[in-house]
Amino acid sequence: MRKPKTIDSFFKRKDVETHNENEKSKRQKATTSESHPVNENQQEHPVNENQQEHPVNEVDPSKLVRDPAKRKPMWEYPVNLREQVRRAYLSSLGPYQIELEEYENKGTEGHTRRFQVEWYGTYKNWLEYSPTTHSSYCFLCYLFSDKPSVSHGHDAFTVKGFDKWKRVGGKKCAFLKHLSSSHHKNVFLYSENLLNQDAHIENILVKQNEEQKKKNRLRLKASVDVVRWLTLQACALRGHDESTSSKNRGNFLELLELLGSYNDELSKVILGNAPYNSKYTSSDIQKEILSIIAIKVRKYIRSEVGESYFCVMVDESRDEAKNEQTTIVLRFVDAEGMIQERLLDLVHVKDTLSTNLKASLWKVLLQYQFDVYKIRGQGYDGASNMRGEWNGLKALVLSDVPSAYYVHCFAHRLQLALVGASKDVIPVNQFFANLVFVINVVCASSKRHDELQKQKANEVKRLLEMGEISSGKGLNQVGTLRRAGDTRWGSHFNSVCSLIDMFTATTVVLEGIMDDLQHATSTQRADADAAYNYINSYEFVFILHLIKEVMGKTETLSLQLQKKSQDILNAMDLVSSTKVDLNDLRNNGWASFLKEITYFCSKHKIDMPDMNAQYTSTRYRPRKKDLHVTFGHYYRVDLFTATLDKQLDELNSRFSEQTMELLSLSSSLASKEIDVDQICLLVEKYYSEDFNEQERIQLRHQLRLFNVDKAQNPRLSCISTLSDLCKSLVKTQKRETYFLLDRVVRLILTLPVSTATTERGFSAMKIIKNRLRNKISDDYLANSLVINVEKEIAEKFDQDCIIDEFKNLKGRRAEL
Repeated sequence: MRKPKTIDSFFKRKDVETHNENEKSKRQKATTSESHPVNENQQEHPVNENQQEHPVNEVDPSKLVRDPAKRKPMWEYPVNLREQVRRAYLSSLGPYQIELEEYENKGTEGHTRRFQVEWYGTYKNWLEYSPTTHSSYCFLCYLFSDKPSVSHGHDAFTVKGFDKWKRVGGKKCAFLKHLSSSHHKNVFLYSENLLNQDAHIENILVKQNEEQKKKNRLRLKASVDVVRWLTLQACALRGHDESTSSKNRGNFLELLELLGSYNDELSKVILGNAPYNSKYTSSDIQKEILSIIAIKVRKYIRSEVGESYFCVMVDESRDEAKNEQTTIVLRFVDAEGMIQERLLDLVHVKDTLSTNLKASLWKVLLQYQFDVYKIRGQGYDGASNMRGEWNGLKALVLSDVPSAYYVHCFAHRLQLALVGASKDVIPVNQFFANLVFVINVVCASSKRHDELQKQKANEVKRLLEMGEISSGKGLNQVGTLRRAGDTRWGSHFNSVCSLIDMFTATTVVLEGIMDDLQHATSTQRADADAAYNYINSYEFVFILHLIKEVMGKTETLSLQLQKKSQDILNAMDLVSSTKVDLNDLRNNGWASFLKEITYFCSKHKIDMPDMNAQYTSTRYRPRKKDLHVTFGHYYRVDLFTATLDKQLDELNSRFSEQTMELLSLSSSLASKEIDVDQICLLVEKYYSEDFNEQERIQLRHQLRLFNVDKAQNPRLSCISTLSDLCKSLVKTQKRETYFLLDRVVRLILTLPVSTATTERGFSAMKIIKNRLRNKISDDYLANSLVINVEKEIAEKFDQDCIIDEFKNLKGRRAEL
């Protein structure tokens, strides 16, 4: 540490008397006659405590008393003013060392000793002389005497003054004795520290220099980046063994060390090179950083919503620890007219009663200062605790917010429609059971799986040699049979497509199992034989391709319904288009479909029945009706047409526009010309609380004017969807002109289409809280999930703003 400067460098040597010799002689005369050699009114200005010319924490040096016998003791100053007084005396005035031609002799008879001016040079840092009492004082001891002394002789150089001149000089010199006293040594150090602000106690214990602060922030920046990156990738932070001797200290420490290996400046301040009290690598620090980022994401979502209307979407699922978790997603239209769906939070609930779900929902919304009376939509699955007419969550929310209209998830409706159609047609229902059986037999072991892929690779090689297929990047990938999942939308379609693609390889594997007398058991050979007979039957192949056609047409609808930006009117249009496509397949697609089946059967050497022969069931006892229809009639009417009819009936019942009058009234918003009466009726019937009587009248005029403007403006005439209309109003800056129309459009867009975002949240939850991380706390899981799902928001915050939040969160040992 740099040695402090001595007090000499801070004292300004002040020549008290700068007048000529005549003035000195006059003062000398005044000393003998009046015992006041110095004009106190001119040279000394006592502090007037009643005057408030300067603030309390400032001292005017010109008003401080110089004469040590006359100035006020330090303990009589206010405590908060003492340091300012000391600094004023030390830096501006210094000790009162008056030089006189002759000093008064106060010695006893026979002694002519008196104060000598040369002593100022010997004891120039502290020695003072008072012409009032003709005594010497210690300047430093006066400044740092905060209370009257109770010991005898201690106040000789501070209050009473010293005038025993005969004791000055020699080995027992009083000045030297005072100089070597512990009290004087202490006050000398106090004076040095007071003037040397760089060595002040506050700077030493609390403040750190800019270089150290820079290192602390660099170290914390690295921790922030590592925590955020690992969370975005859904990776674990902590390791099983994080000791220095561990071969794998966990993702956080390993990644931090990797960053340091590419940056010399960073490597000098992290891990082993970091101070013990500011390493920023503990689990508590990681959780604090994670919490800060998650809170900033939620605040950003709150700012996005602003004062807009919004929709709540809630769903529940169990995590790896069997805890019931509820995701809360908000759907709203932002300032740019874009539909947004944001995951706000994940809440652990003890049970899934509708009352508990509502309490959790309300608590989260109020915690982040959302106005619950601005809810204009609800989106849940079809569970009874959600959509119950009397005690469901939908009913409880509607009791508080009547305009929060419920929409059953469209994707769930589509899934239920597909399942319902398959259950009503018995051969189709049995087909799915047989499909699962075949996949289980073929993929029962790794050996069979490897054999399946080997056969597929040989088939691809053979077809390439024959020129039946072409090669290219991403083509002819060797896959496997895919199992269907009950809750994974579109998984049945993928399972059917995988079997068609792997059909030849599947038959080869089944034949191999049936012929393997050495390794396969009789049960395994019997299962393989049954599976082989299933897939080589004409009826199985027929239904296999029929389901591919039906689900292929609904797959596009399913994918579109899962988009966050999908609006409910466009979703209904997609449903209508799907119905038309399925109906066209029913009425006009039989010939092309039969041609495709015939080609597939001839390619794989599958026996085809005579379509003109009388139909006989090979699965049941012969029935009377078997003798009255042909195979052609059975496959076309009882399977092809019946399956499509059931599918259309399910779509019509579950996606009926007549069951949602609100949608039918708002349908004209996306048409070429808006039906003014229809939209006004919509507002009056469903959103009367959002429009007063005057606004309803004004809305009619705005709609009429917009129809005229839309026909003349090319940027408005090309609008095809409701979301396009909302974005166009913003881009063309006509939102302010047609502000009531904009409000209606945003209310309709707020209605949910599907709960796919909540399902994505659960998918991320399964990755974050897995078998190896099944003990993480609910807060940690919720914060990680919000950051992981809302990646584009979490990446917007720079390290400095996160560090500032971290600094203000609580007191830190190291300054940032």
